[in-house]
Amino acid sequence: MKTLTIDIRKAEPHDAAAIAGVHAASWQGAYAGIIPFKALTAMISRRGIAWWADAIRRAASVLVVEIGGEVVGYATFGRNRARELPQEGEIYELYVRPEYQGVGLGTRLFEAARGRLAAHGLSGLVVWALEDNANAARFYAGAGGRDVAEGVEVFDQRALRKLAFVWD
Repeated sequence: MKTLTIDIRKAEPHDAAAIAGVHAASWQGAYAGIIPFKALTAMISRRGIAWWADAIRRAASVLVVEIGGEVVGYATFGRNRARELPQEGEIYELYVRPEYQGVGLGTRLFEAARGRLAAHGLSGLVVWALEDNANAARFYAGAGGRDVAEGVEVFDQRALRKLAFVWD
């Protein structure tokens, strides 16, 4: 019997293709029917292998979660970009391939990113999620996040509300 390992580690440039694949699959799964088709397709196309390789090389904070050596999720994080919120850290993106959701990988990746932010001296955390993405809202509320603010993202002239979940 083969034992599958689950690892969370800092992304490396050779992970770019796998992360691009996770990005495409998870965004299709999360946002089809929420973000207009043309805008969603364009956003996914922009984030190809070269984009991810460049992001990783620029020292962006990117973690990946692997199962048996296969990258099945990623998180990006850094300083909070919303000046009106006092939390210092932000998880910009956290995605797991749809077929691997619901088994705790997102939680492990979330906690790893949160730990890295704290290790860099950033106290408090904010994560934004589209209001219509019920799975994300449930995930962050279930992880103890408080919905404290809202904003708007515009996709092809369609305004979608987003929610800020925070942890102190």
